[in-house]
Amino acid sequence: MPISDPIHHDFPPIALVDESATLKLGSLIASVVEAPCVVYLHGDLGAGKTCFSRGFLQARGHDGRVKSPTYTLIEPYELTSGSVYHLDLYRLGDPGELDYLGLGDYLASPAIFLIEWPEQGAGFLPSPDLVLALDTPDATESPGRWARLGLCSERASALEQTLANRLLESGFCDGERGSGLASE
Repeated sequence: MPISDPIHHDFPPIALVDESATLKLGSLIASVVEAPCVVYLHGDLGAGKTCFSRGFLQARGHDGRVKSPTYTLIEPYELTSGSVYHLDLYRLGDPGELDYLGLGDYLASPAIFLIEWPEQGAGFLPSPDLVLALDTPDATESPGRWARLGLCSERASALEQTLANRLLESGFCDGERGSGLASE
């Protein structure tokens, strides 16, 4: 799935060979972003969006279970590091339902929003600061996933160098397109 949001900067694709690499990427991004921030998470069912969110939330201080909010649609996390709202809009029947769920109230607070299936809420969601697209390989490709990260706002673009350095330090990128992290 191509990233369709306007992006000021695209990072090279990142290889995520297993679940631990996806958790590590979530943790890394959590260490860089600050509220307010909107992160769109794209990918097919089972691509790792909730796994990424689990790594993100654990890095921000959540020590409980992280489940996909497929049925609740919005799962709030009040953490000592600040509020994070995890949305899964896969089952959203109509974008207008977001008003009934109180999204406007959540958006009024300086928080971080991790939004799975953002296309389901088109016209009712704020523009993203970051976009993460997770692609699952077909049967002819190697196991694992590819992550593509884009910065979509001036606020996120200000994080570009810090994020690039952290990706490099963590072994996610070596400066070559398509390079990525092996499991550790």
